[in-house]
Amino acid sequence: MDVNVGATPFGRRPMSLALLTAQVKIEQTEPKGSVDKWKLFRSLCQAKDKLGVSDRALAVLNALLSFHPKADLDASEALVVFPSNAQLSLRAHGMAEQTIRRHLAALVATGLVIRRDSPNGKRYVRRNRSGSIAEAYGFCLRPLAVRASEIEGLAREVDAERLTFLRLKEKLSLLRRDIGKLIESALEERLPGHWEEMHAAFLNALQDFPRRPTQVELEFALDKLSTIHADTLKQLNDLEKGKKPSGNAHQIERHIQNSQSESPIESEPPLEAEQLSVTTFPLGTPGENISVSGEGDGIPSCEEGKTPAKSSFKSFPLSVVLKACPTISHYSPAGRISNWRDLMSAAVVARMTLGVSSSAYREACAIMGPENTATVMACVLERGEHINSPGGYLRDLTRRSERGEFAIGPMVMALLRANGASDRQAS
Repeated sequence: MDVNVGATPFGRRPMSLALLTAQVKIEQTEPKGSVDKWKLFRSLCQAKDKLGVSDRALAVLNALLSFHPKADLDASEALVVFPSNAQLSLRAHGMAEQTIRRHLAALVATGLVIRRDSPNGKRYVRRNRSGSIAEAYGFCLRPLAVRASEIEGLAREVDAERLTFLRLKEKLSLLRRDIGKLIESALEERLPGHWEEMHAAFLNALQDFPRRPTQVELEFALDKLSTIHADTLKQLNDLEKGKKPSGNAHQIERHIQNSQSESPIESEPPLEAEQLSVTTFPLGTPGENISVSGEGDGIPSCEEGKTPAKSSFKSFPLSVVLKACPTISHYSPAGRISNWRDLMSAAVVARMTLGVSSSAYREACAIMGPENTATVMACVLERGEHINSPGGYLRDLTRRSERGEFAIGPMVMALLRANGASDRQAS
């Protein structure tokens, strides 16, 4: 076995056969050009866990590299640096000399540097008459240049593992969000199915998840959540298929006639004389609190034995509604109301502000239609300080509309007159 003189360490520092074999392997490796030392150092920082070197040891290695005068490490050169521990401490941000010695030993043990100790253990250089280096004792950086391709390959592996881990975490976060919101929606709408059991399984899967998971634990959690997600979607799809009308020629499910037009343009009739003549406003007069239940609240009723006209379920012109209820414009996400869609969006915001439940609002939309419900919410908002329970009041109006005992016209016209009177008094 051929090895350079001075390969063994000075003093009581031990020498092992594995360390000697690593040095021989480095010496016998054919040089493969030069490598940028700082790019190689960044790759070392990425692959430090795979190489078994600590960040403090890398700080010492960074100080060693700074003593090499060139920007490249050429494997054909000796690449020996010989700083004192005091100088190393200065360039390692004041690290204690005892700590520097410990991390230098770790760098040698991992095969990143090789000791070239002098006979007395000092680090120095001997030059010839021309000024070039004849002998240098210190630390040889040649292993870094020889193992450059290996270090860069390990850095690429670490980067790929990091990206894979990040994608797994993103996918897990999306699954957690989707499953949670789907099950929550199904429970809130009281859809048929085993939603409580699925919610319990979902919570159990989250409880078993560690705070700092490994890639294997992430993949295991993804498998469990993917199964729950697939079951959730399957139940929702089955429910959706059950709601679709059949294609049987003997049935007329596909030809359900709806007398309520969904187009705001078609549902804006001109104001009729009998609507203008009604003076009763169901929300009461200013200064009077309204109770949800009870008689004599001023809601117009149909005559006994008669069904209300279909026109009572039609919407008023949007301009009339906005003039009667100007407050609703402040609740529009767009800042203004220019069409029925903006009014319905503002009504949803007003609903949440007034504390009206989503179930009460959906029931009102099903009975009165979305445009009429938005109009009612605008009226309730306009006189909200006189209503004890907006949610209960909306439910009561919905029930009266279903029985044909309520019309929106008097509400809007009363507010229109009230706002007109207020404008005249203000002027």
